[in-house]
Amino acid sequence: MTDKLIPSNPDKVMVIRNVTPDIVTLSLPFSRFGHINIGGRGTLVRMQNGSVAVFSPVALTDEVRSHIEKLGAVKYLCANDAEHHIFMDDWHKAFPDAKLIGPDMIKEKREKQNKPLPWTHLFRPKDNVSWNIDEAFDREFEAEYVHAHQNKELVFNHKPSKTLIQADLLFNLPATEQYSRTDINPTAGFLTKLMCKINTTAGTAVWQKRFLWYGVSSSDRPSFNQSIARIDKWDFERIISCHGDVIEKEGKGIFRKVFEWHLEAAKKST
Repeated sequence: MTDKLIPSNPDKVMVIRNVTPDIVTLSLPFSRFGHINIGGRGTLVRMQNGSVAVFSPVALTDEVRSHIEKLGAVKYLCANDAEHHIFMDDWHKAFPDAKLIGPDMIKEKREKQNKPLPWTHLFRPKDNVSWNIDEAFDREFEAEYVHAHQNKELVFNHKPSKTLIQADLLFNLPATEQYSRTDINPTAGFLTKLMCKINTTAGTAVWQKRFLWYGVSSSDRPSFNQSIARIDKWDFERIISCHGDVIEKEGKGIFRKVFEWHLEAAKKST
């Protein structure tokens, strides 16, 4: 199934971009269910000690390796949720000493697929109160395990650059950058158009609000609300999504708009 979701030659279509001098995004086409163009994105962060943290790894191409060599040594590999781990094997093989980070249920999921990995840290719900990867990582990143999300989301804030890094918590469709090196229209097709309408941050973003409220968070909305409220306390200006364009500025305001109902509900519950 993987070959229907991702490009056969990712080097030809991947957009590698320095969002900041220390943050590199790896953007490329990705089609959900093989038909819905939502794009995919991995993120490399050079930390203040020179180590590199990788979030939601995508295809490890020769060009990606070249950029990594310029950044530093890969010390952390993070699957930001239960869906964004397809390429973890390749990255672990290339960087066997890197710490592997993911949500708690990913271990069992991969074992059922006969693809176990030596996870270093698996986030559990209680880790939202107390968690640690190591001193360097914890000093530079804030983290929230949104375990009430259907995909078991790990959300990180890179404090030095005020950059929120997440996978499926918030979409910013259409995936313009991710399809910019292809002949594919990122809004082509009925299903893609519908997905873009639902998962946009433009205007009132009311459809994404409804999708998150009535769909994504419905299994445990109170817990979801509290996770959103904790993230809202962080200081960030930029949002890097796996699906859709990077939100380069005013990210905090957009976050508050999209999650307005959850933030209001969290306030009422305190």
